[in-house]
Amino acid sequence: MPVVTKKYQVTIPKEVREALGIKAGDEVVFVRQGNSYVLMKFEDLLQEFTEIMKDIDETIEETREGLARGIERTLKELEGEK
Repeated sequence: MPVVTKKYQVTIPKEVREALGIKAGDEVVFVRQGNSYVLMKFEDLLQEFTEIMKDIDETIEETREGLARGIERTLKELEGEK
């Protein structure tokens, strides 16, 4: 079991390093998930963020298209009331 030193350092166990692909010199981050934290390689976090952003871009475009259709429908309805 890893122990926190006086300098607040912890040795990452070999099995965890291997599972995460962590090597000497890699940057790691602690990502909060609820009441816990998850250790990740920084490059893996960036990759996940990049994947999430792809979905956001698509969602924004879908929202724009939906708004445009809604505005067009409303304008047609208003023209019909004249």
